[in-house]
Formats: sequence, C-alpha cells, structure tokens
Amino acid sequence: MARVSQEHLDARRRQILDGAARLFARNGFHATSMQDVLKEVDLSAGAVYRYFSGKDELIAAIVKEVLGEIRAAFADVARQSPPPPPDLLVGLVLGRTLRVWSSLNVDGEALFPRLMLQVWAETVRNKELAAVLTDVYTELRERWVLAVEAYQEAGMMRSDIPAEHAARTMIAAVQGFIAQQALFGAAPVEVLQDGLRALMSMPDEQSAA
Repeated sequence: MARVSQEHLDARRRQILDGAARLFARNGFHATSMQDVLKEVDLSAGAVYRYFSGKDELIAAIVKEVLGEIRAAFADVARQSPPPPPDLLVGLVLGRTLRVWSSLNVDGEALFPRLMLQVWAETVRNKELAAVLTDVYTELRERWVLAVEAYQEAGMMRSDIPAEHAARTMIAAVQGFIAQQALFGAAPVEVLQDGLRALMSMPDEQSAA
C-alpha cells in the first residue's frame, strides 16, 4: 500500500477545517451536523473521522486555530519598542487576521466575523472551550498591557490611567468591530483605525480648561 505523504494529510485536514468553518459561520454550531460537514467537504465518513472524532473536536480545532493566529499576529507586531501607535497596532493585528481567513467567504461575504460570534457564544456553554478562550485572552491582555506601558513610558499615552484599563478597552474595540461586521455588514479596518485616532485626539478636561 502506498504511503500517504504528510503534505496530503495536512491538505485533507485543511479541507475539512475550512469546510466545517464555512458551515459553522453560516448556520451556527448547533444547526450543523457531521453529515452536513461530510456533504460540504465531499468526503466519506471514514476520511473525516480519521482526523476528527466528532463535531466538538472540529469546533475545538477551529477555535484554537483562530485564537492562535490572533496571538501570533499580535506577537509579531508588538516586538517593536515602543509598539506602533494604538490605531496602527490594532489595524495591523486585525488586518492580518482577516487576511489569513479571507478565503472563508460565501458569495463574497466574509464569514470570519460571524464565525467569531459563534465561537464567543459557544464558550458560554462549553467549559473546555471557555478555558481555551480564557487562557488566550489572559495572555493577550498581558501583552496589550505591556504595549500600553510602553506607550506611557514613551509619552504617547496618559500615565495616570491604569495600563490594564486601556488594554481592556483596546481589546473591546476590536471585539466590538468584529461583532458589528457580523451583525451589520463588512467595513474596512480603516474605519476602526480612524475612530481610534479621533478618540485619541480628544483633549482631556484638564488640558481643555
């Protein structure tokens, strides 16, 4: 029997993950069955179950991959000292993540934002996924805190506001932008960047007095 190459195995796994992600983004985790996945990827049950034992394992693999890409994108950008200004930093991280998942679309509609909404909702009921999400969020928050502290040391951001508060707000801005796209339609990353620049340009009360 001919030995299957690792490249073939990786390509088949990628095919299954991409097909499942499209279904999950369109229909949600609970409305998608393994039979739906088999039909979407046009593979036999044996071929799919060779890689994943069931839907929960598929969901977990997709969640870990999405979060891993976000983690990697931020790590690459944050190596600069000080990091790029907040609006550029957010744009670089979110832009890279969206580009990596740009193939996840139906009729030109990007499905990544909808997939992220499904992920966030699923973690409410799935303790294992919630633990994964919490670990990644904690790590990302710590890195954002370091970035804010670098801004403060460089005089780019007010130092009288706790760094963690600013970090949480920056993360919330990204999450909210993704949620808006999922609910109300696509918008370029530049919209978020422009909004951050506008907010950053507002004088504080003491300066305005």
